[in-house]
Parts: sequence; C-alpha cells; structure tokens
Amino acid sequence: MQSVTLIIDKRLELSTKYKKLLETNTNTVMISKDLISALKIIQDKEPDLIIISDSANENLSDFCKQIRALTYNMRPIIVAMSKSADFNDRIEVLNSGADDFLSEPVNPDEFKVRMKAHLRREFESNLDLKLLLPNKNYSLRAIKRVFSNDTDWAILYVNIQNFDSYKQSYTELASDKLLQTYSAIIQSSLEENDYVGLIDENIFLIITNTIKAEKLANFLTFVFDSVSNKFYAEHDLQRGYMILQGDEFAGRRANFVHSTISVVTSEAGSYKNSANILNSLRQINRMADLPNKSNYLIERQKISASNSVVEKEFNNRILIYETDTALNTLLNTILNLQGYQTNVYEDYSLPQTDELPALIIVDAGDLEKRNGLNLCYQIKQQEKFKNTKIIVTSIIHDKELILNAGADLYLPKPYEVPNLIKWVNTFIKEYNN
Repeated sequence: MQSVTLIIDKRLELSTKYKKLLETNTNTVMISKDLISALKIIQDKEPDLIIISDSANENLSDFCKQIRALTYNMRPIIVAMSKSADFNDRIEVLNSGADDFLSEPVNPDEFKVRMKAHLRREFESNLDLKLLLPNKNYSLRAIKRVFSNDTDWAILYVNIQNFDSYKQSYTELASDKLLQTYSAIIQSSLEENDYVGLIDENIFLIITNTIKAEKLANFLTFVFDSVSNKFYAEHDLQRGYMILQGDEFAGRRANFVHSTISVVTSEAGSYKNSANILNSLRQINRMADLPNKSNYLIERQKISASNSVVEKEFNNRILIYETDTALNTLLNTILNLQGYQTNVYEDYSLPQTDELPALIIVDAGDLEKRNGLNLCYQIKQQEKFKNTKIIVTSIIHDKELILNAGADLYLPKPYEVPNLIKWVNTFIKEYNN
C-alpha cells in the first residue's frame, strides 16, 4: 500500500515543489491550502505524514495542536516548517505536538531524506513483529484509503479457522510456523501494487483488483489444504481430528485448521464506509466456513428484491438423552432456568423434531451396548445435523472411542454441573456464529 503525505501550505509554488520532491510510486502526496480543506483528506486517507507550514493564517503552534487533536486516534507524524530559526519557536512548536521542525529555506536533499525516514519509522511502528506484516491499525487504514479512491478494488479476508485449537494442542512455536508458512504463500502470490496485512493473529487482509481476486482466493484455499497436513502429528492425521489437552479443554474434539476466505469488491455493492466493508467481510466469512475444508465466497452484485434478507434465528434448542430419570430432570430444569429450550429422551431413538437442535447431550450408555455412542454416530451421519454440537457424558473412560463416534466433547461421569453449563454456553455460541 502507498503511504500518504499531506502538505498544508497555501503557497502554491513551494507546496508543489515539496510534492515533486516527495511523490514516488510508494508515496502519494496531497496538498491542502487550509485546515478546513485538509479535514476531508485527513478523514478519508488518514495520512502517515502531515507537513504544516506557517504560511497558514494561524499560529503554527496552535495549528499543530489542532491537527494533533483531530488525529489523536491515528497518530500521524507531524512536521512543522517555518521561516523562523528561533530556538524558542522550535521548542514551542515541538511541545505543541509536532514530531519535527524544519526552518525554511530547507535543503532539498535533507528534506527528502528526513521525510523518507519519518515515513519509514511510521510504517515500521505498525509492523507485526512475528510476520513483519502491517498490523490491524494499518490494515484498517488501508481499507479506508481504498474505499475513498475512485478505482476498482477487491478485498480478501483470509481467516485460518480452528487456529486457537491448533495452538493449544501443538504449542505457540508450531502455530507461528503455520502462520509464517501461509504468510509466505500469500506474499509470493501478490504483485507489487497489492497489499497484505493483518486484522488479527490468524486473519490476513489482502487488497488487490477485481480481475485477480477470485483466482487468488481459489489458489490460496487450494495451497493451504495441500500444505496444512504437514503441520500435524501422524497419530492425529490417522485419527482425523485433534484432542485438546489441559484441565480446561481436556476431552474436546477439535477439527483441523482450514482457510476461509471472503471477498468483497467495488462492483458488488454500495458501501457507506470502511466499517461497513469490514462487517460484510466478516459476515461472508462466517457463511463460507466449512467444517473440514478450505473454502472461499465472493459477494456478487445483488439481484434480489429489497428487504428480502432473512436474519438467522438464534438457536438455543437442546436435546437431552439421559436414561437416569433423576439426572435428566435435573438437567432439564437447570437448562430451562438458563433460558434454553429442551427436549428430554429416555431412550436412544433418533430425534424426530423438525426444529434442528443446536446441541445434543447424550449419555453413552453401558460399555457393552454403547447405545449412546451408536446414536451419536447415526446423528453425525445425517447431513441436517452437520452443524449440531454433541456432548457425550459417560462412565466409559475411553476418550478416543467416544470422540471417534462423532462427539465434540467427552465429559466423564460424574461431572460438575457448572462445568457442563460452561460447555453448553460455549457450544451454543459456536453454533450460532
């Protein structure tokens, strides 16, 4: 992404000269004659560097204070330029929020080197130290800038799903290597004018053009699935999933990592602002997520009628399979008090309800019959229950046996009810996200 420099100077000849000195293929320079006209540029572009001249009809120190107050949330570099070489003037301006002070006339070479150094420091201060990519603040700035341009653009939101589970299971060192590998793949597939930065530890943001956006998304999902198996132990690959460890997560089944990419373009819709773009990217990313495979989804031009979007209903339905009458009554009462809709089954027949549950709690049964495990396996084979979470409670202390049946969590009996409620809340949220 190009850096942006704003020069506030009402002298046409000198400001044009400064612009020619600073403008390159990596730095866009804009000129404003006063604070009022500079406001829109500051709001739309969030400049990395603002050069303020005392040619404006205001005291230079007051001018710096106003600019710093207007840009407190983005913190650009501010350089003041003045005909004065007085030491006290320098001190006053620097105390007013300026990062540097130059007395005019200034040597052109020194001017270029100083401004280049400021831009480099601004960029480096916004780098993620692990991947050496621009951080979230800089990426949000990049969205804002591309939105304000009258050019064709496409933005890719690249999410590594189940990343936290992978980190918990394989340590931070292994997760760092996974991130670095995917980062290298992404960077090698981009051109000079493309941008890549971070939105979160496991979320990349790419800005490119509409022509190559889909090809890029298709390539990245394919390559991620091709290389991700190299980051797992052989026993996990044979099993087909990870088992999380530790007191808090012990017994939870976790799917392998995969990459979900959402894409919005300047052709697809009319966005009100950069926040609107980011919200759309997040929503589309959730829609694109598949359980065990990388996938991408692109927002196309809208052809549906107005008011045709139906919001997804929050699902808080829970099915309870528990043959112990006292225990199923207790669970039913407690979950109802928590605000959940429950249905209780005292046998192991497949659920016949038309309303899909978000969560099913199943007692595994005895070791010989394994009625609960067979039920769990049958439920997971049905397409309509693919997103439904299953907690299996059991006196059978064989974690892998239970998770292999399709359970998302193995909870050994006897268990503490508050611990069960914690997992119920977690799974209900995951289902509805």
